Amino acid sequence: MDIPDLKRLFPDLEEELYNEILEHATIKKVKAGDVLLRIGQTIRYTILIVDGIVKLYREDEEGHEFFIYNLSAGQACSLSMVCAVRQETSEVLAKAVTDATIITIPFEYMEKWMAEYKSWYQFVIASYRDRFEELLKTIDAIAFRKLDQRLENYLIKQAAKLGPNLKITHQEIANDLNSSREVVSRLLKKMEAKNWLIIHRNSIELIKR
Repeated sequence: MDIPDLKRLFPDLEEELYNEILEHATIKKVKAGDVLLRIGQTIRYTILIVDGIVKLYREDEEGHEFFIYNLSAGQACSLSMVCAVRQETSEVLAKAVTDATIITIPFEYMEKWMAEYKSWYQFVIASYRDRFEELLKTIDAIAFRKLDQRLENYLIKQAAKLGPNLKITHQEIANDLNSSREVVSRLLKKMEAKNWLIIHRNSIELIKR
C-alpha cells in the first residue's frame, strides 16, 4: 500500500498524515470468518477498512447474535476508536464477512494525531457520526419495520456491497435480523415465488427488479 491508495480510500487527510499512517500503522490480510474483536478484549488499536466487509455484532450467552452494522472500504471502526483511547475492553464482536484488508493504528498514535492533525480529528468525528446513524437505522428497522421489509432492505444492501449472488445461509441472515431461521426461510420462499430471487444451497441470487 502507498500514499495514492490511502488518498483514494481516505481522501481528506493532510499530506504528512499519510506518511505517518504508513510509518506507524500495520496492514493486515484477514480471511472471511476471522474474528477481529472479541467481547472483553482490551483494544489497543483502531481499525480502518481497506477492502472487504467487516461485521460488528453483539452476542448473548446462548450465542444469539444482534447485528449492529457492516464496515466497508474507506470506513473506520468508531467503537474501536472509543475503546482504544479510553483503554477499555470491547463490548462487541467484529468479524470479517469476506476476505479483507485492514489497517490497525496503535491508540497512542491515534490520540497524538487527534491533537496534531485537524483532518484526523474531523475524520474521527465523522466516523462516530456515520456509525451512530447506521446504528439508529438498525434500531429503527427493528422497532418500526415488519420483518419482510427488513429482509428485503437487508438483501438489497448486501447485494450493493457483495454483488447479486450472496453466499450466505438462512441462519446467518436470521442472526443479522435478530429472527429465526424458520421465519427467514419462509419469507425467502415467498420472495422466490414472486421472482425476486433464486434460492440456492448456501447462497441467494437476487434478480434485478
